[in-house]
Amino acid sequence: MSTGPGADGGEDEQYWYDTSTGEVHRGRSGSWSHRMGPYPTREAAQEALETARRRSDAWDEEERRERGE
Repeated sequence: MSTGPGADGGEDEQYWYDTSTGEVHRGRSGSWSHRMGPYPTREAAQEALETARRRSDAWDEEERRERGE
């Protein structure tokens, strides 16, 4: 999925989660250091932290398996 300028849907039509406020914004807003995304829907952006937690847990589990734990 292309997310750069000129991509289908454009950045103004995508959603971003602001970790400093816990709010979802359409289009880029706020500091990049507090922004997660882009996400195709508001609902997906609202789940940003949960999605990140699940991915992190999966990576941790994969590392444990690779170490033979």
